[in-house]
Amino acid sequence: MTAHQAIGLAEGFIESESEGQVIEAWQYLLDVGLVWQLQGWFGRTAVAMIKDGILEVKDAEDNTETIFV
Repeated sequence: MTAHQAIGLAEGFIESESEGQVIEAWQYLLDVGLVWQLQGWFGRTAVAMIKDGILEVKDAEDNTETIFV
């Protein structure tokens, strides 16, 4: 998945095949740290999804693609 695809799926301008694909897109954005660099809605939505147990915060050591700001 690319950043553009993940953003498109999260925002809805790319049609998803399933809810799981949208969650995968959000997880990708979280894993690479991009969710914190986009408009505030992305970060707020990600925090809510983490609290609801939909997204998983992974250790940076487990993901070499993580972007640190």
